[in-house]
Amino acid sequence: MTSQRDEHRKGPVTLRGSQRPTTTTDQRLLEKGGAADWVHSDPWRVLRIHSEFVEGFGALAELGPAFSIFGSARVREDHPDYECAREIARGIVEMGYAVITGGGPGIMEAGNRGAKEAGGVSVGLGIELPHEQGMNQYVDLGVDFRYFFARKTMFVKYSSGFIVMPGGFGTFDELFEALCLMQTHKIDMFPVILVGTAYWKGLIDWLSTAVTDGRMISPTDVDLMRVVDTPEEALAVLREFTGR
Repeated sequence: MTSQRDEHRKGPVTLRGSQRPTTTTDQRLLEKGGAADWVHSDPWRVLRIHSEFVEGFGALAELGPAFSIFGSARVREDHPDYECAREIARGIVEMGYAVITGGGPGIMEAGNRGAKEAGGVSVGLGIELPHEQGMNQYVDLGVDFRYFFARKTMFVKYSSGFIVMPGGFGTFDELFEALCLMQTHKIDMFPVILVGTAYWKGLIDWLSTAVTDGRMISPTDVDLMRVVDTPEEALAVLREFTGR
């Protein structure tokens, strides 16, 4: 039987065995040097990028209001953060919202699982990676992307807020993307909730001291985030924002 790790997804295409590429589409787009054939190939890449936006907008246009849940793909089912994300997703559905995640394992699976169990819309926005994760089994509406920037646009466009569980670089990337867009008034303000005081305390302290004291950000920029510890607290912040 072929496992998800033996497969490689490039948008709607699945590759196995000798057909698996050694680099991702993003890598090939951003690589430096090489032959001058990029002059001929890059215009075609633009069409592929265009198609990702068209497919994403088309798939999500009628989704309705939703909240996105981010967090580590490495968290197992028996981890407290998994159950926390699952409960938050259930509460989001009970408020009348859909749940969007990156569609992979760990916290993403927990969010999709909670949404599906509550009878809500469970969305996964997947991404092509060298070590394929695959779309988790609790995703009802899944869209696979080649390019991170197209995927990130979908998260921002179709989310009414971000719930950020403990995670790594990918989680930080989505977090700071939202903060930067709000700080620069590229998007309207929406709730950004960090779950887990112990995990996020070091980051908040650093932003509140070294970064703020150095005038790299304004003191009020730190207030763009709310830090909570429980699903009940996270959902209370969402209700405060939505009035539901």
